[in-house]
Amino acid sequence: MKNFLITLCARGGSKGIPKKNIKMLNGKPLIYYSIKVAEAFLKERGNTDIVLSTDDLEIKKTVEGVSTEIDTDYVRHDFLANDFAGKLDAIVDAKIYAEKKNNKVYDYVIDLDVTSPLRNLKDLQNAMQLIEQNQDALNLFSVSPANRNPYFNMVEENQNGFYELCKKGEFLTRQSAPRVFDMNASFYIFKNKFFAENHKTVITDKSLIYEVPHLCFDLDHQIDFEFMSFLLENDKLNFDFNY
Repeated sequence: MKNFLITLCARGGSKGIPKKNIKMLNGKPLIYYSIKVAEAFLKERGNTDIVLSTDDLEIKKTVEGVSTEIDTDYVRHDFLANDFAGKLDAIVDAKIYAEKKNNKVYDYVIDLDVTSPLRNLKDLQNAMQLIEQNQDALNLFSVSPANRNPYFNMVEENQNGFYELCKKGEFLTRQSAPRVFDMNASFYIFKNKFFAENHKTVITDKSLIYEVPHLCFDLDHQIDFEFMSFLLENDKLNFDFNY
């Protein structure tokens, strides 16, 4: 039987949208949507621990008011909660805490990004199937089709100060260029060997993707929040949260 750890990383110092992680979205705090998917995974798979990684007492109390399944004892260190701290380092530290506390090794760590909540249990089930079937894969992350293609209509500055395509190729239309994807930040799945190899970024030479088959995006700015609020409040999403 495999052991799973789900991490919910929610620091308190959001700049773009103040108190973003617990801001009300269609009558629920934003973190609620990730909690319910985590609980659904626990119910379906078993052998799953869920840990909150936060430095913020208000976030901790909000989570405790939503669920009794979440371990809220872990307190994220200050150096992992500033604007320069990487998400992966926070996940690693939460994993170390949970393995020591629960006296177990986790075969898989799943990080559900609180600020990209448009995912459901079926997404996690399908993504788990992909990574479990590939023995060589180290990790998997969720993506959406990219609106721009670096082979066709994205440019960067060259060494001479002029601008050229980011990736070279003789493509006359975006449709003829290789498919590219945006990382939508909704979830990441890591095998234990990913951590054993001490990778510094979530993109490795043995990473898989899960293309989310419905609308999925993260909340960086206030306009993103307003757009997502409109979609939820007016039932405009083309998928079921399936809690």
